[in-house]
Amino acid sequence: MSKNEIVKILEDWNFWTKDLNTGVPRELYLDELDKIMPSEQIKVITGARRSGKSYLMRQMAKRLMDEKGVNKSNILIVNFEDPRFSGLSTKLLQHIFDVYLEHQMPQGKIYVFLDEVQEIPQWEKWVRTVQELGKANIVVSGSNAKLLSGELATVLTGRHLDTTVLPLSFRELLSFKELEIKNSADLIRNDIKLKSLLGEFTRFGSFPLVVLGEGKEKILLSYYDDVVSKDLIKRYKIRKTEEIKILIKFYLSNISSPVTFSSSGKFLRMSAQSVERFSSYLEASYLLFFLKRFSFKVKEQEKSPRKVYAVDTGLANTVGFQFSGNLGKLAENLVFLELKRKTYFDQFLEIYYWKSLAQEEVDFVVKKGAKIKELIQVCWDLQNVNTKKRETKALLKAMNEFKLKKGLIITEDYEGEEDYEEKKIQYVTLRKWLLGSKALY
Repeated sequence: MSKNEIVKILEDWNFWTKDLNTGVPRELYLDELDKIMPSEQIKVITGARRSGKSYLMRQMAKRLMDEKGVNKSNILIVNFEDPRFSGLSTKLLQHIFDVYLEHQMPQGKIYVFLDEVQEIPQWEKWVRTVQELGKANIVVSGSNAKLLSGELATVLTGRHLDTTVLPLSFRELLSFKELEIKNSADLIRNDIKLKSLLGEFTRFGSFPLVVLGEGKEKILLSYYDDVVSKDLIKRYKIRKTEEIKILIKFYLSNISSPVTFSSSGKFLRMSAQSVERFSSYLEASYLLFFLKRFSFKVKEQEKSPRKVYAVDTGLANTVGFQFSGNLGKLAENLVFLELKRKTYFDQFLEIYYWKSLAQEEVDFVVKKGAKIKELIQVCWDLQNVNTKKRETKALLKAMNEFKLKKGLIITEDYEGEEDYEEKKIQYVTLRKWLLGSKALY
């Protein structure tokens, strides 16, 4: 590629000649990235495709300019999904960097943001060299967890810091909708609107463009096609494309349910080995997550069924087979995502589900370090007496096992507290829990 071609592309993605749209700030992620920016290690942003990684990079670049006084010429942003880049290679990457240095002539510390860097073969060697030589402070993004665990682990061992981005939380969705909830009075005053937005959050999920745009299902289908074609089939060179599509549809139709690779394989007429291999690809691409059963024995954890959750309920509704009585499963998926989000901000936090020998089940066990912090049950409709009895019985049994005096049940509308001898069960609505959960741990 010629210098002029490269300069023209770079000017479209950088602040050198114009202001760029930076979207609604994702403050939690920005603050997390801001903390690690001074480090000499490589900063890595991972997460689901279209979850906002590119905008987060722009927001960080803007913060560097506005709050840290960094000159715009000292910031380079490269988006490797721009189709105008041809012959992607480390040679091209070096050429782009050289053209930038010649064109902008930066003085002092340079910040380089490489977006969707997995498009460049062996990019990690170039990044490591540039970082170690002190030529730039580098931030990279990618849509594949294994890209940042396998490839990075071998070449960048101990030299990178990670930030994982998920689609919007419910609180972030409210900020995108310009609704601020500061206190209990705001909660009460906006309760009808909150219920409506929670319904939208549950139905269409929370990818930023889906939240803000029209034609939500069409956008979701295009995201799904991108993940399948770019993050799965292309990356892993999958030949049996129909098999992996069938497996995805099966999982997205069974969110919040326990699965095993062998039983799923029998049902779908696939080998257990294929199901296990494909499932690892799906998790690495941030399309799905698998939650392990809690056990003090690692072998029992590995052998037990895992519960499957989607990265976004909108994708589950659009791609999977759904039915009218599925709200409880969707609500549980939303709780999982909120808890999963917290594990990315706290490396000592882990989540599991719990099941007794009598098959009683608690949806979530929250563990921090060596201590069980909380047990959470999701029960969307407590009007059925038998349902309530089953859910509380399982929760109380788990509370006994883990010696906890308090348990939590998340509901659609029911709130309150109930005492069971020396134990207490709290009931809270999903919308309130999603807004207040950041203070739990």
